[in-house]
Amino acid sequence: MSSTSSRLISLDAFRGFTIAGMVLVNNPGDWGNLYSQLAHAAWHGWTFTDWIFPFFLFICGVSMTFSLANKRAANPNAVEDKSAMLISLWKRASIIFFIGLMLNFIPKFELETLRIPGVLQRIALCTMLAAPIVIYCQWRAQLAWIIGLLTFYTTVMLLVPVPDVTGVVAAGALLPGRDVGAFIDRIFLDGHMWAQSKTWDPEGLFSTISALTSMLFGVLVGHWLAAKNINRAEKTVWMLLAGLMCLWIGAIIDATIMPINKSLWTSSYAIAMTGWALLVFGAFYWLIDGTDSTNIKSQAQKYLRPFTIYGMNALFIFAFSGLVAKMMGYIKFADSEGKMIALKTILYAPIKALPLAPVSQSLLFAILFNLVMFAIAWFMWRKKWFVKV
Repeated sequence: MSSTSSRLISLDAFRGFTIAGMVLVNNPGDWGNLYSQLAHAAWHGWTFTDWIFPFFLFICGVSMTFSLANKRAANPNAVEDKSAMLISLWKRASIIFFIGLMLNFIPKFELETLRIPGVLQRIALCTMLAAPIVIYCQWRAQLAWIIGLLTFYTTVMLLVPVPDVTGVVAAGALLPGRDVGAFIDRIFLDGHMWAQSKTWDPEGLFSTISALTSMLFGVLVGHWLAAKNINRAEKTVWMLLAGLMCLWIGAIIDATIMPINKSLWTSSYAIAMTGWALLVFGAFYWLIDGTDSTNIKSQAQKYLRPFTIYGMNALFIFAFSGLVAKMMGYIKFADSEGKMIALKTILYAPIKALPLAPVSQSLLFAILFNLVMFAIAWFMWRKKWFVKV
């Protein structure tokens, strides 16, 4: 743990907004009672919940650009530092992958059924793949990588025929378990995929290619924000315009080539969610960093400080909240009749007794869980404890 140095406060706030959203949608009182926007789209389409993961990757990309820029500024003439930066990023990614794997390992501790993919694992793989592109390529080459990766992913998904679990061969079948990504996952991850599907995984191997572009889009935005010859108001305007452009392009691809789909991380999804990330982050950036109004800036920093506090220990809160959620289902107590009841059921019982609709009861539990996580983040912030990997 260490104290933080100077940071882009709006990025911390945006990260905190994203982690708060993640904790909210991941911890309802009852998974059978959810408001539609607090659940992933069943297949094609998107909801508020489908914002969360691409926002994380986008933020990682912006942060990577600033982190590497700071290291280059410290040693501008050391060419050999590129390999050291690459190794450093790969080490960080390996630790994040290991943390995600351990979270999947708890509480059953069974290697035979251990789910290998996951959210942290995907962030780690994207970081590993993005690292050489960011370190050795300029922004134009990075943009070319984005276009090339999305073109390759789309072409393979639509044109390469693969068999489904029943042996039926088809090309472009963007249905659960029938796409190219699911076929690849069954070859390399058989028995180690998402338990609810078993034949495909929403964080599978092949769709990591398109997820990588979500991180690289963030890298490009990091370059834009680091430009010294452009004022912050102009940066904000162009970010917002770029966000609208991405939404437009994503909608066109959704309607004509490939539908928006989070589980497949389709090209339309990657681009459209980048559009939303630019719009939401653009708003945070203007309010906290970009505006020339001292009053607006001070008020925004004041009222958005809870998000900023949350965002300064995002990885810790992500992992810790996941661990707590697992343990609430795993820890059980015997009732008066000797029946074992999960800790979460016990904690949720008073909320279920309230005169509220089931979906509102479920949401209230998620909000209270979020407040507990924020209290932990606030305590760490007060103590100046910032967990870094």
